[in-house]
Amino acid sequence: MTDATGYDDGFLESAVPLPLPLGDSPTRELLYPRFTVVLDTVRRLAAVTAVNIDGASLLDLPRTGEWRLDDRAPASEQTGPAVYAANDLDRGHLVRRRDPGWGTEAEARAATEATFFYTNAAPQAGAFNQSKELWLGLEDHVLTYADATDQRISVFTAPVLAPDDPPYRGVGIPRRFFKAAAWVPPGGRLQSAGFVLDQSELIDPREDGALGVAPLGAYRTFQVPVAEIEALAGVDLGPLVDADVLGGTPVRAEAWRLLRAPEDIVLG
Repeated sequence: MTDATGYDDGFLESAVPLPLPLGDSPTRELLYPRFTVVLDTVRRLAAVTAVNIDGASLLDLPRTGEWRLDDRAPASEQTGPAVYAANDLDRGHLVRRRDPGWGTEAEARAATEATFFYTNAAPQAGAFNQSKELWLGLEDHVLTYADATDQRISVFTAPVLAPDDPPYRGVGIPRRFFKAAAWVPPGGRLQSAGFVLDQSELIDPREDGALGVAPLGAYRTFQVPVAEIEALAGVDLGPLVDADVLGGTPVRAEAWRLLRAPEDIVLG
């Protein structure tokens, strides 16, 4: 992949290193146009993804691209099409299709199509509700608020790879996902915000090894201290912990800030 520049840790005015897992699970670092996937080769899902977004030059391109395996990693290390067949699971983009789609039209198209590698997907329940819609638009909310230099943000997203995730077709289905966003306002310091999407109510493991989607369950999106995301996901989020707009105050999970609308998000 000749244009696979990967995540740039100097993209913002304050350097933000690529987050890496804190544990000893083997990983594979894969570079794509403007984003990087750190693949947990045992769990066969991303331990973290990192993307640079230049909101000032984002292009609104038609959806193109087909889901495919990345031939730079063995198929046995990837969660491929068999896991998503004949069930209610969606291939959830981790790096959103639109996020790396900036610059020239050719650059943007190559970057958006690269988001369709299975290494950039994770199983999500197919049900859709307002909370999931909010999750899918978090980057846009941060860009709108931040008014950062050239509208630049960096975003880090992945499933929380918990040891007790329910197994299905050889893959542990994550109950939660995390997202952390970083930006530097004009003349200001690095700021960050952290979020968790919880699909626990929707994942219904069966005794026979099948998996269902609970019809009365729901996605829930929370704003969570970045320090708690670091501990929950086992990923080193570096300077984002101290830059957290929530101030890094630890809270109990039952006291996480439930988001019902964009107005509930705290960004400053």
